[in-house]
Amino acid sequence: MVTLLRCCESRFLRPTGWCPNLERRLPERRWARLARGGRGAPPLVMASGAASLREGIAEFYDESSGLWEDVWGDHMHHGFYDPDVKASVSDHRSAQIRMIEEALKFAGVPDDSLEKPKKIVDVGCGIGGSSRYLAKKYGAKCQGITLSPIQAQRAQALSATQGLASQVSFQVADALEQPFPDGQFDLVWSMESGEHMPDKMKFVSELVRVARPGATIIIVTWCHRDLSPSEDSLRPEEKKLLDRICDAYYLPAWCSTADYVKIAQSLSLEDIKSADWSDNVAPFWPAVIRSALTWKGFTSLLTTGWKTIRGALVMPLMIEGYKKNLIKFAIITCQKPR
Repeated sequence: MVTLLRCCESRFLRPTGWCPNLERRLPERRWARLARGGRGAPPLVMASGAASLREGIAEFYDESSGLWEDVWGDHMHHGFYDPDVKASVSDHRSAQIRMIEEALKFAGVPDDSLEKPKKIVDVGCGIGGSSRYLAKKYGAKCQGITLSPIQAQRAQALSATQGLASQVSFQVADALEQPFPDGQFDLVWSMESGEHMPDKMKFVSELVRVARPGATIIIVTWCHRDLSPSEDSLRPEEKKLLDRICDAYYLPAWCSTADYVKIAQSLSLEDIKSADWSDNVAPFWPAVIRSALTWKGFTSLLTTGWKTIRGALVMPLMIEGYKKNLIKFAIITCQKPR
């Protein structure tokens, strides 16, 4: 199976700089700038680039979510592990639950009856794993948004099966233009969706807009390493590696944890905290690769589509990025001023 996957990689991975759903090849930096409305991009091209990115993300998750659920369950995010402790197969799903708990603990989300969150939004909800967990944990109402119609439908179906239809709801919506009034939510939750956002400032601003005064905002996301004071950008070989990951996972330009902190500061948010959890997620990608190389994982992968297969083929690049200290698994939390 490993040999077959490697043979497929050379055939189905497009060259660096290929932009999914665009009719031409563009350097990743140019694509990212167009998608976020960068300087020098004509308005029509900017809108087209952003729309193509949204479409690509939706199609990727429409195609791949069923496979993920079959193999890993309803939590579509990394697990949290103790560093340097070898994880067994049975540990991985519990590690995903632990990731949620560790994020809540880091942010200081209260769980007493008076102060616990009562209204939650899950931005980039997948098939609703976090939404249902948070709704049950706090007895809260939770609304999830995703670009994928398949994810939204499946999230609603799973919630109904678990008796949570009155507590949680899901809809197709853009995180950069959320369909909620201002100040609606006590807890704003984004678990591994920020990396898909072409405009990080707009993304965080929308999280802040829908948060009520005093609400906690939690962002768990993929970042690149912080730049040193003498650096203006990542090194060319680092950009090349990220380009290949972007091509497969429909990602615009990456940013650093420090960039997120600066955005939070610019929006006058309070109690801003961040941490690098890269060591705590180290066992995750090797485990995903091992699951893909089981007979069930491999045969299921072949029935999905080329977007999912291409995503599987670049999984070793995520491991490489972590080992080179280029990719960082970051958490950023803050509060909206009262």
